[in-house]
Amino acid sequence: MFSPRGPSLRELAVQALSSVERGYDLLAPKFDFTPFRTPDSILAATAGALSGLGPFGAGLDVCCGTGAGLSVLEPLCDRMTGVDFSAGMLAQARAARPGATLVRADARALPFTEGFDLAVSFGALGHFLPAERPALFDGVWRALRPGGLFALALGAPPPVISLAHWATVGFDLVMRVRNAVWRPPFVMYYRVSPRPAVTADLRAAGFTVEHRPGLLLARKLAHSEGS
Repeated sequence: MFSPRGPSLRELAVQALSSVERGYDLLAPKFDFTPFRTPDSILAATAGALSGLGPFGAGLDVCCGTGAGLSVLEPLCDRMTGVDFSAGMLAQARAARPGATLVRADARALPFTEGFDLAVSFGALGHFLPAERPALFDGVWRALRPGGLFALALGAPPPVISLAHWATVGFDLVMRVRNAVWRPPFVMYYRVSPRPAVTADLRAAGFTVEHRPGLLLARKLAHSEGS
């Protein structure tokens, strides 16, 4: 699962016993050599789905990490911005995408108002408990201009009979036990963001939502009041 250039078992254990922010600061230099990086196939599929929906002026990658998602924005937008709360991950993104504006901020309190035509996010929802999603989506809604588009990569859950299903069940169980007995918490769950619940939260934030394979396209209505 891991490249020889990826983290050691000891490094992963230290990261897992840290806070989310500190854990990603530690993991950042080797993150792109782990299976946690968004696969290129998902990035390419998202770019393909968005290519006919532009043009877009300014693009925002929410929870940009090391900048893989910025590769989707680069050919679609005149300007691109990435936001993340891990200084270590932003340092890697800065090296990979020197043309991007990078901002350190908590995605639950995004510091933008109607500055973007397109927002994307990849692999971040597992870091937000269901009660935190409204703040996240409200912030994205405020960051977009009227008519702006939020593309959220969200794959279908694996079949119950598959090994992947039981691997995600086991991972979430281990994380819940870890967070019950250890502080600070490390919020990362695979099964807290079912598509119906995410869709409902996006609509409550003021978006219309279109379902695509592996993707939700949420548009800010030009005359919506938001939330």
